[in-house]
Amino acid sequence: MLTNQLIIALFQRFCWLDEGLQARLHERGWPDVNRPQSMVMTNIVSGIVRPSDIARNLGISRQAIHRTLSQMIDLGIVTLEPDPDDRRHMVVSLTETGKRMRQDAQQAMDALSEQIAGALGQDRFENMLAALEADWGSNVANGS
Repeated sequence: MLTNQLIIALFQRFCWLDEGLQARLHERGWPDVNRPQSMVMTNIVSGIVRPSDIARNLGISRQAIHRTLSQMIDLGIVTLEPDPDDRRHMVVSLTETGKRMRQDAQQAMDALSEQIAGALGQDRFENMLAALEADWGSNVANGS
């Protein structure tokens, strides 16, 4: 059934990409970062810096995001500080170490993207990216 193939294929490709990223970072001497930590870094770089917003974006609990952030603080790659615009909230930011790690991660993602484009062809790669970025509409049945 195509619907089963879709979720399996998307998940397998996501895992392929994340494992490739982790392997390249490990080759550069960075500590192992698990998937939630990697996704937190992606959110931070994308400008999502409040823990509650990151948790919502990742579909995890606030408790889970705070555990993940605590691990990342222990690794020295992020800090958690009061939001200068609203002291009721906290914001996450990359440390200098986290910024260097992020630069290496970007280079790794660029290499992986080139590898995918080489395997698929540039046109298919661009079409795949456009399809993934397209608005697929609401995923809630009957608009509820």
